[in-house]
Amino acid sequence: MQRKAYVPGAAVLLAALLAGCTGASDDGGSPIDSKGGDTGTTAVAAQPGKYRTLPEACGAVDHDTLDSLLPGIEQLTDPAQQEQAYEGEAALTYDTDRRDGCNWKVESASATDHLSVDFERVVSYDNAVSDDNKAEELYTTRETAADLPEPAASSSDASSSPGGDAGTPSDGGSSSSDSSDSGGDGSEPTPSGSGSPSETSAALQPRVLDDLADQAFLNDKLSTGSSTARQRTVTVVFRTSNVIVTIEYAEQPTASGGVPDSEEMQDRARKLADVLAGKLDG
Repeated sequence: MQRKAYVPGAAVLLAALLAGCTGASDDGGSPIDSKGGDTGTTAVAAQPGKYRTLPEACGAVDHDTLDSLLPGIEQLTDPAQQEQAYEGEAALTYDTDRRDGCNWKVESASATDHLSVDFERVVSYDNAVSDDNKAEELYTTRETAADLPEPAASSSDASSSPGGDAGTPSDGGSSSSDSSDSGGDGSEPTPSGSGSPSETSAALQPRVLDDLADQAFLNDKLSTGSSTARQRTVTVVFRTSNVIVTIEYAEQPTASGGVPDSEEMQDRARKLADVLAGKLDG
């Protein structure tokens, strides 16, 4: 008796499933564990900034520095008031890893001094722009808004003509009061007397600082008027990687007609800027 040939149903089903899987692969179907793109063409995200946190602003300035910037602190006789003056007042912020600031204001027998320090950590939310580049963009906006004057001619250029040129209007040599508005107040132009007031004024004018952090500038403004004490405000702004630091130091004498010394205030603000730059890198 002749047997009938047959294929079991299970074998037919298995063959159909295998054919289906092979077909999906052949016609361009995506495998189950596909990463959803070609890694060779994926755009590389911009690099994050160097800094992920910020120093505490109110703790970033030590007592000796505050004594220099705010002489009235040492004149306080109440220990509790003195300690409060050292502590400063923290600026309102909702994320101290993104922004932190502190303010100090102290009166002395001769003047009222105010100091503020602000740290800002810049984060770019654009994958094509790094944190550093975003911080540089914001810093440049600040520097442009400061409207710094063109750099003055060097002292060697100023002294190239015999006997100097004290009458040159462009050098601010017409009067000491003019030089005070441009940065040098004329009250103490040169300790040794070796340079002219106009040269000192040029050296103290608002300017870019090439020896501080990645980018930096200094601004120096003196309030107008002569009948009352004139307030001087020295501002230093610098950027290091993705952090922008702003220092604002202001002084207003109590005596009518008083003018704060530009060189002294700039020197104090610059020293503080160096300290704060070191704390970021430390």
